[in-house]
Amino acid sequence: MDAGLFTLRAPWGLDALADADTVIVPGTADPARPLPPAVRDALRGAAADGTRIASICSGTFILAAAGLLGGLRATTHWLAAAQLATAHPDIDVDPDVLYVDNGQILTSAGAAAGLDLCLHMIRRDYGSAIAADAARLSVMPLEREGGQAQFIVQRYPPTPRGSAVEPLLRWIEDNLARELTLADIADHAGTSTRTLIRRFREQTGTTPLQWLHRARVRQAQHLLETTHHSIERIAAQAGFGSPTAFRDRFKRVVGVSPHAYRSSFS
Repeated sequence: MDAGLFTLRAPWGLDALADADTVIVPGTADPARPLPPAVRDALRGAAADGTRIASICSGTFILAAAGLLGGLRATTHWLAAAQLATAHPDIDVDPDVLYVDNGQILTSAGAAAGLDLCLHMIRRDYGSAIAADAARLSVMPLEREGGQAQFIVQRYPPTPRGSAVEPLLRWIEDNLARELTLADIADHAGTSTRTLIRRFREQTGTTPLQWLHRARVRQAQHLLETTHHSIERIAAQAGFGSPTAFRDRFKRVVGVSPHAYRSSFS
């Protein structure tokens, strides 16, 4: 199978799926590419026989095209999650987790999450001790904290070029460390809070405070990635009222604590 970076050529044909205990479906360079009928039929046959089938990254699209994920929860790489949900509305797509175990059918996020899934299957089959040994040999943790949310760049909502709120957005970014209220933002914009909320939603798709919170989280991510500043200092630089408020908001948005995020990206 052509996965984009290289081509996998197995020494067996599709008929080998009939004797497999577990089938691993790798990612594909083009998730929208039609699934060959022979591959579809082989996967369906294996599933009907009770074979465990797991996908890695965009391999979820192959399972979806084979009709094996209808009505199930599944995941894939966060960049392709929206595409999967649009193409297969019958699938409950969860873009935040590293993998999903439905028992017989399992799916994982990106390539590294495929290793998390494989360790999970080893632990399920042989126990935690064997899985821990496999993790040590692979030089990776047996179970990573958090899900895909920590790897998603917290981008600001797109704003049309030349939008009336562009100068206001720049002002907010320049003043993240201040204790900004909705009234403060409206006062700087020279309008009422009600009008500000309406115009802001029309042009950004969100509210001023939601945009402010996202901007602060993104600033905190940048500081965690590029500095050795203390959590307390970063909380103040990003405009959070206290280190506790910072930790709570950051974990709610990113999925892991600031300390865990720094450990992953430093």
